[in-house]
Amino acid sequence: MPRRFRLCLLLLGAAVVAACAQRPPAPPTAPEIAVDGGRLRGERGDGVEVFRGIPFAAPPVGGNRWRAPQPVTPWQGVREATAFGPDCMQLPFPGDAAPLGVTPAEDCLYLNVWRPPAADAAALPVLVWIYGGGYVNGGASPAVYDGSAFARDGVILVSFNYRVGRFGFFAHPALSAAAEGPLGNYGHMDQIAALQWVRRNIAAFGGDPGNVTVFGESAGGGSVLNLAIAPPAQGLFRRMAVMSGGGRSLMGPLRDLDIDRPGLPSAETVGMNFARGVGIAGTGPEALRALRALPAERVRGDLNLGSLMAAPAVAPTWAGGPFRDGPVVAATPEEAYAVRQAPLPVLIGSTSADIGFAFAADMEALFAPFGDAAARARALYDPDGSGDLRAVAARVGMDRTMTEPARYIAGRTTAAGGAAWLYRFGYVAEALRDRVPGAPHASEIPYVFQTLDARDGPAPSADDRAMAAAVHGYFVSFARDGDPDRAGLPHWPRYDAQQHALLEFGRTGAVTAGPDPWTERLDLIEAQAEAVSRDVD
Repeated sequence: MPRRFRLCLLLLGAAVVAACAQRPPAPPTAPEIAVDGGRLRGERGDGVEVFRGIPFAAPPVGGNRWRAPQPVTPWQGVREATAFGPDCMQLPFPGDAAPLGVTPAEDCLYLNVWRPPAADAAALPVLVWIYGGGYVNGGASPAVYDGSAFARDGVILVSFNYRVGRFGFFAHPALSAAAEGPLGNYGHMDQIAALQWVRRNIAAFGGDPGNVTVFGESAGGGSVLNLAIAPPAQGLFRRMAVMSGGGRSLMGPLRDLDIDRPGLPSAETVGMNFARGVGIAGTGPEALRALRALPAERVRGDLNLGSLMAAPAVAPTWAGGPFRDGPVVAATPEEAYAVRQAPLPVLIGSTSADIGFAFAADMEALFAPFGDAAARARALYDPDGSGDLRAVAARVGMDRTMTEPARYIAGRTTAAGGAAWLYRFGYVAEALRDRVPGAPHASEIPYVFQTLDARDGPAPSADDRAMAAAVHGYFVSFARDGDPDRAGLPHWPRYDAQQHALLEFGRTGAVTAGPDPWTERLDLIEAQAEAVSRDVD
């Protein structure tokens, strides 16, 4: 080959290489998965694969309103799974720490999966997230619930929607008479249906159906506790994490489906109150048809977290969330854990300035329920003698509603031979420390998910990101190994009833393990709770 011809070929090859170098890379091939409804096409990017808006039950509309979740109708071809389905019908709550990313609708039973790329052959641990919102708000679409960080760390994250408000927790004699299946707690039935979908399908995404951890915050945490003792949910998950999810019944006894009690009307009575308010009388098939024909906005009404706090008059037409129905909710977690012999491993805790309720006209009334320990309780809850009823009642209410109940669940789990890890999240973002005394309710969520950039407000500091890396790392370890303790992070001991050991995420970033500094005041709350329980018995 002549030298000049070889030189031309070399120059041509160099030109081709240069042109290719300037050409943008080809877009990644969209991942496809087959599930029991058909094929799905997700999207790949930023080191993860995401499948959004996957139907796990038929739309709960028309004749499916107030019915247990019904099977999905299979689809033909490949379904695009790149956008969230609608969040469940609700009136969004202004100021929500997790604002919805899509418009709510009654057709809402969709779930989402984040996974590492090309995870088909692996048996990866699975985390299933249940959002909070007081059983009247919430959805899977908020940006702070993005599962990418978990997927990058080798954990598949599943989130899903469940019916809230009167769509999710509702009873009426006409529904009972129709005998269409389990009654009342439709939101919990949705949660169980989503977990059943995970059991059937998660292996196709590379997940291990035998290594599923369910976690949730607030009403989501309360849901996790209810699912742990619900007969239809048994065997669907291996362990649980409960964030500010309660565990006691100090807010009052559980409402019954169809039994009116003094001062506590049944869920059916509450449903009839609502029906009368929208002009529907009777308890037969005509009433049921009329209820199911109501526009979704009419069923929703003005119900949300704001209206519940500002207008207690809504209470006669709202069941308040889960109630005792028998097949799904047969007892409170407190009742069940008092006798439970084989509890699931649990990671559980609350925040240092958590939500709580303690209604009293003055300080004397606030501490009177402590009986002979009233003076000691007052000294513990108001050590400076401020006499600030609102601030002191908030601390008492927090301990009654969240702090001590978390300790109760950890203690009962340990007493029954199970494993429990207790925490208190007190970290306050660096930009907020001069005006926020403690970590508010739900403030740990973006740290758990490592989604600090999704929050409103100042950009996260280096300390904020370090705290998020630590908290997230513990949850990854718990999902993967069943123990949150991990190398490179402060040791997280198991809970024990003698030391009341917990891991504390401190206000300014220290992470320390040791005896609970609030032990004495929580002991007083425990004694009060046990006295209430004896009175009820």
